[in-house]
Amino acid sequence: MPDISQPLIVQNDKTMLLEVENENFEDCRALVTRFAELEKSPEYLHTYRITPLSLWNAASSKMSADDIVAALERFSKYPVPKNVIHEVQEQISRYGKVKLVKDDEGTLYITSQERVFLNEIANHRTVQPYIEERQGERIVVKGSYRGHIKQALIRIGYPVEDLAGYDDGAEFAFNFRHKSLSGKTFGMRDYQRRSVEVFHANGEREGGSGVIVLPCGAGKTIVGIGVMQIVGAQTLILVTNTLSIRQWKNEILDKSEITEEDIGEYSGEKKEIKPITIATYNIITHRKKKGGDFTHFNIFSANNWGLIVYDEVHLLPAPVFRMTSELQAKRRLGLTATLVREDGLEEDVFSLIGPKKYDVPWKELEKQSWIANARCIEIRVNLDEERRMQYSLADDREKYRLASENPEKMKCIETIIDEHGRHNVLIIGQYIDQLEKIAAYFGFPLITGKTPLLERERLYEGFRTGAVPCLIVSRVANFSIDLPDASVAIQVSGTFGSRQEEAQRLGRVLRPKEGDNVAFFYSLVSRDSTEERFGQNRQLFLTEQGYEYQIYTYDQFQEMKGEIKEIILQG
Repeated sequence: MPDISQPLIVQNDKTMLLEVENENFEDCRALVTRFAELEKSPEYLHTYRITPLSLWNAASSKMSADDIVAALERFSKYPVPKNVIHEVQEQISRYGKVKLVKDDEGTLYITSQERVFLNEIANHRTVQPYIEERQGERIVVKGSYRGHIKQALIRIGYPVEDLAGYDDGAEFAFNFRHKSLSGKTFGMRDYQRRSVEVFHANGEREGGSGVIVLPCGAGKTIVGIGVMQIVGAQTLILVTNTLSIRQWKNEILDKSEITEEDIGEYSGEKKEIKPITIATYNIITHRKKKGGDFTHFNIFSANNWGLIVYDEVHLLPAPVFRMTSELQAKRRLGLTATLVREDGLEEDVFSLIGPKKYDVPWKELEKQSWIANARCIEIRVNLDEERRMQYSLADDREKYRLASENPEKMKCIETIIDEHGRHNVLIIGQYIDQLEKIAAYFGFPLITGKTPLLERERLYEGFRTGAVPCLIVSRVANFSIDLPDASVAIQVSGTFGSRQEEAQRLGRVLRPKEGDNVAFFYSLVSRDSTEERFGQNRQLFLTEQGYEYQIYTYDQFQEMKGEIKEIILQG
């Protein structure tokens, strides 16, 4: 029975309002985030929306319609609208109703127990280019269009369960080390091992493709190596940049018995093909001229790969989706901290890489001390009179830049550094001019996209060892950067309302810390500006994960001097 004391209001349009101050807020949110998407998160009332894709991802993780309806009825203040219950039942039932199967002769076909589904699919113009013929209770698919037809079907509301199996690829077996090269005892954490097992599914056709979602600092690379080990085949790993290649290589060498001779780098600098090959997205999408052929597409056929790993899958470039549509016979693992894509291609991740297989709430790992206890603080800084006048006359893009580069933020950085000390501090921003001024003022080293790789590696290593206590980084630090000792991050500017960027930047301080295991993530925004509005959107994903932003004006923050850390920890 509905209970007015519960925190959830379910509405006819499939949105849900969740009361933050309710005593059942945490329990309700933990369930709701498994099958709905967060849209808005003001202070007291969060808005979620149930979508077909959110329900299909829930279904792929073995959540049933009965589970979802029971959660809605348990936490709802009022009766759950019948159309919402119907939508949940309908969309959950759709996942797996249409299957992609391969027979003993190697013929690829679509099958379903629902004849009406087959009729609609066979006659839909979006699907017809990929169909060979209709044979009774099955639709024969043109052999090379396994990925294309999955994309076409999901766009007309039919998420396919792909049971056509995988090529085993060339064998490449290895074992994990019991002790890492650094001398530490090594073993996979429970959630890492579980994610590997769920992905692999004992080698059955139900496993072998999909996405593992874990926060930064939770060991996604270890999960990737674990999947490589259980699959036991030659593997192609795709990463965001050359520095990520080195980090993957170092982790593989440190944690496994794979030798350096068996690991190849495929980048702008080297073109090695080895049993384990690590390549950048940039090199794969390289073309000599716009609209021309992809120069290095041959990497996908250079070896008989049994597994392809997509690191930071939320950043997968659109051309790689097109390539991946032709690689559906390979096992495919996506790794990410967030399935949020600012380009709206979540459906392509679902259909071409695979559905979400495993997802651990960030706060759950925090409670178990696998990641740091992060405190998020937004400080709103005034624009001075001159800049406020410039701001009032500027267009929208220039308004954002003026607010982001507000010189008053320099005082705020100084206050934070005075409070926390000049140690383990990372300053992150979007605009190079702004970062150069900060670097000149404080005397901290700066890393941008133009910083040579060897210099980047030297500075990152210095930061890890403490030789470089404070570091300023541009957007290059958003992705796959291993900064285990960063305990304070100060975000001075960001990419408009990018939720994925906010998650990545918080991730820079989430690796577990010795002692109190606490990290601080400061976001500086100009008060009463578009930056403030975009900041609220940036925070959506982290709010969904259970993080709350403590918000102060700079004047309030100044008044807390000498007690800032204590007040934040109490807040």
